Amino acid sequence: MGVLKAGLCPGLTEEMVQLLRSGGIRTVVDLAAADLEEVAQKCGLSYKALVALRRVLLAQFSAFPLNGADVYEEVKTSTAILSTGIGSLDKLLDAGLYTGEVTEIVGGPGSGKTQLCLCVAAHMTHSLQQNVLYVDSNGGLTASRLLQLLQAMTQDEEEQAAALQRIQVAHVFDIFQMLEVLQDLRDTVAKQVMGSSGIVKVVVVDSVTAVVSPLMGGQQREGLALMVQLARELKTLARDFGMAVVVTNHLTRDRDSGRVKPALGRSWSFVPSTRILLDTKEAGASGSSQRTVCLTKSPRQKYCCPLPPSTWDCRSTQADQKRCLTLWGST
Repeated sequence: MGVLKAGLCPGLTEEMVQLLRSGGIRTVVDLAAADLEEVAQKCGLSYKALVALRRVLLAQFSAFPLNGADVYEEVKTSTAILSTGIGSLDKLLDAGLYTGEVTEIVGGPGSGKTQLCLCVAAHMTHSLQQNVLYVDSNGGLTASRLLQLLQAMTQDEEEQAAALQRIQVAHVFDIFQMLEVLQDLRDTVAKQVMGSSGIVKVVVVDSVTAVVSPLMGGQQREGLALMVQLARELKTLARDFGMAVVVTNHLTRDRDSGRVKPALGRSWSFVPSTRILLDTKEAGASGSSQRTVCLTKSPRQKYCCPLPPSTWDCRSTQADQKRCLTLWGST
């Protein structure tokens, strides 16, 4: 609910606002919950005027009830499905990334989180011609690797350049810079200001752990509040502005059981609508390894299970790098 100020609704003058403030009534919530007879006596205002004012404010600020059918129709018209360009991953995610949702990629060091984000960003900008905001907080984004992915998709240099122009990159080093970037994007979209690159449709944050983990634990009491604010910004971009938000998260070990789990704790676990887990497994005595992806949280799938087909050979030769792109569906 909003702060009471002159012009907020018909009949609310500056003089009335000052009188209400003198009686401790500063917001619409204060007025809605107060005893109007007591407020009228304390502030020297007309009881009938206060009743009328509260009726208007409640009508203006209260949420209108919707039935399930209306909500379903709204979701259908506002939701879009964006292919990741990786066939097996699209199958796992029920056709791809959904706008209006936060999708989280969880994995340990070297599991391929940044590689997956780069593959998704390259496919979105080239094949789907969507604009992407890539927020890099761990230094994993390299222009040469992004160009290599685009070169695997097309040999046309003009198409490569056009795809690169659709990617907006923001390097951040702490949570305050990340919040500033996301808030600037929200304000830009809210004002319907279109730059030369157009409206962003996909937001990639790699990673949230790098900026949130230093604030958690110990005497950092504001850490949880900042994490909640970051979560609110991401969900606002997804739900209110119809964007597909992709974030990466690290793995940590439970202090009591010793089991590996996603970082940032239980409070963060409610932020992403969909969560996938990347893992690396040794593939015999050849020295190579395989990476698998497992769906651990989804609002649509009936059950979650590992999906072995999403694997690729991870050796350092150029031939194996091309095979990696092929298995990820990027060529």
